[in-house]
Amino acid sequence: MRSHLLNATTAAAYRHSVTEGAERVARRLATAQGPFSGITPAALAPAVDAVDLDRPLGDLTAALDELEDVYLRDAVYFHHPRYLAHLNCPVVLPAVAAEAVLSAVNSSLDTWDQSAGGTLIERRLIDWTAGRIGFGPGADGVFTSGGSQSNLQALLLAREEAGAVAPSRLRIFASACGHFSVQKSATLLGLGPDAVVSVPVDRERRMQSVVLAAELAACRAEGLVPMAIVATAGTTDFGSIDPLPEIAALAAEYGAWMHVDAAYGCGLLVSPTRRHLLDGIERADSVTVDFHKSFFQPVSSSAVLVRDGATLRHATYHADYLNPRRPATAEHLPNQVDKSLQTTRRFDALKLWMTLRVMGAEGVGTLFDEVCALAREGHTLLAADPRFEVVTEPSLSTLVFRFLPESDAPDEAVDRANLHARQALFASGEAVVAGTKVDGRPHLKFTLLNPETTTADLTAVLDLIAGHAAQYLGENLVHA
Repeated sequence: MRSHLLNATTAAAYRHSVTEGAERVARRLATAQGPFSGITPAALAPAVDAVDLDRPLGDLTAALDELEDVYLRDAVYFHHPRYLAHLNCPVVLPAVAAEAVLSAVNSSLDTWDQSAGGTLIERRLIDWTAGRIGFGPGADGVFTSGGSQSNLQALLLAREEAGAVAPSRLRIFASACGHFSVQKSATLLGLGPDAVVSVPVDRERRMQSVVLAAELAACRAEGLVPMAIVATAGTTDFGSIDPLPEIAALAAEYGAWMHVDAAYGCGLLVSPTRRHLLDGIERADSVTVDFHKSFFQPVSSSAVLVRDGATLRHATYHADYLNPRRPATAEHLPNQVDKSLQTTRRFDALKLWMTLRVMGAEGVGTLFDEVCALAREGHTLLAADPRFEVVTEPSLSTLVFRFLPESDAPDEAVDRANLHARQALFASGEAVVAGTKVDGRPHLKFTLLNPETTTADLTAVLDLIAGHAAQYLGENLVHA
């Protein structure tokens, strides 16, 4: 069994193994006719259940053959131009190369003696990102598993910075279109179900700062403490960006921690043409960025940044076997575990490092600009198409819309037609779109993160959606 360990003796076998696996993926990427096969859980489960994990195949080629049947053949391929569903991006080649390197070396980014140069690379990228945000030299941060963890850590810091206040008195203010991880974080932090105040949005799905001001005043009048305001720079459904300068002013007035969830909109940090949409983010106390969304990185690659690095002390715990407490006079080792909610942690920063060293920041930003421009073109298509109703103009690269039949039909029937169209499209494997609700009604959603997607792709998918929805109404209204 030692022949399967990666070491000096098996270096040649390692090269062969990685090459054989990469060839399988490359073949799938090159031949995929659509983003999905359309297989159902019931159809795929027997193949997975039939695998006897206690009887190894003993051969990599045989295992890869089996993997074709249980995974690769039916995977959802985000690289395909008609994958238009969630915030999943096609990935850039330098990051994929880095993934192979970091997986093989297997550095752990918790302490210096497990990572060495990896620690310094991550710290340099944190400084670079903080600079892009507009933070000063006192800023800091750490890579995380994703936006939900970044938001949790930011709100943990906000809670601790609020001081000795009973948890029941603390309040978090967030947009009604904000990410659900805010509510989840409040629960995990023991703040209670009433801790998050949902602030209504305007027609562009941006937090209404006037309402926020009124809510903050009411909070103070009731003897409660405004712990944090979470502004969103790129909501999941609409890509909307809350009014950051106005929110920053209110946060300063009420002494609240300002967190900006820029998990989606962080690509604007490197945009050659749209960086101004993030004006005001430099006034935040903390910022979430998801490089695995608008920086085209493989999952996972995220970070939380703070304007004052000293606040990260609230995540610091010491263990004699890992990062023992040392006197101030002792040599300081750069242990990233002192800043992180995680202990063992992958060297995910290498992917972004390699991307910047090969493509440059503007190269990444240009790709994000392309999908934002495509969303504008898609909005024009939808606005001119009588078969659809589009909710709002895109701020980033998301379009939310709804099929509307030419003839009168009950709202409930139209709701079901939209749901059916999404399900039928997914089952066909020709395209994948997302769904959500707006004002209680089912809507469809294009999340555009693939620069290879064209307006012709959008037109074709809209035709497919309309066809499925119209067929459903025709069959069901006739029989009603």
